[in-house]
Amino acid sequence: MQVYQANAESGYTYPPTPVPIQPDQPIVSQPQPGQGHQGYAGGHSIPIDVPTGLEDLANVDKLFVKQTVGKTFVSFETEKTFNIKNSQGQIIYTAKQDTDADCCTRICGGTRIPFDINIRDSQEQEVIHLSRPVAHASCLCCCLLESIDVEAPRGIPVGRVVQDWSMCNSQFRILDASGETVFQIERMSTCCGPVEFQILSKDGSTQVGKISMKWSGLLRETFTHAHNFGLSFPIDLDARMKAVMLGALFLIDFMYLENLKDQSSS
Repeated sequence: MQVYQANAESGYTYPPTPVPIQPDQPIVSQPQPGQGHQGYAGGHSIPIDVPTGLEDLANVDKLFVKQTVGKTFVSFETEKTFNIKNSQGQIIYTAKQDTDADCCTRICGGTRIPFDINIRDSQEQEVIHLSRPVAHASCLCCCLLESIDVEAPRGIPVGRVVQDWSMCNSQFRILDASGETVFQIERMSTCCGPVEFQILSKDGSTQVGKISMKWSGLLRETFTHAHNFGLSFPIDLDARMKAVMLGALFLIDFMYLENLKDQSSS
């Protein structure tokens, strides 16, 4: 795969994060015995321009997202929780989906209900916030187009993912904080294989990453459940855009794979 030079080719840049560092709070805290969660990653050198909370995204080019057991109610899940791991199987974040929808809304709305996902680090601090609004109708067709907004941390937008209408294929655009298109996402044509989406450069000429239901590049991990995903991207990509790509993964999960789950159980 050709490495995508984010700063040179995409033309997007980010100003330093406006979140102030609290007095007497170190930028990097090394884990101490008995603190944090067992299995969490740590101890890597951190680039100085990475926003607080996204340090664990700076030195990775792959993520593995695995759904854990969440609360259930009348045969459907009212919330979902996930572990987000690096390629060594270390947990770097946990994610929890929250929705205020009532029972009737969930039954009638299906996979189209709005929700928030809170992504927290090993110290239980929210570092990424995902928000999926109500889908809007396309002017080209009667279908509803989806999107997800990404903040890191909450209150500071870093980008969003929007669905594009297409008659033949599933397509999305990844936007930066200013609303400029940075990457494209297209579903790969596979009849019987795993569900996969390729992440492309802005002009669509170069594949820079992939979202997959089945990922073979992770150590000691196998896919035994429908809600297990792999995400790859250039290691030198801005950590904010890695967070937005993570948002794209969750949007695709709730749009497509929940529908597949419903179809298989019916």
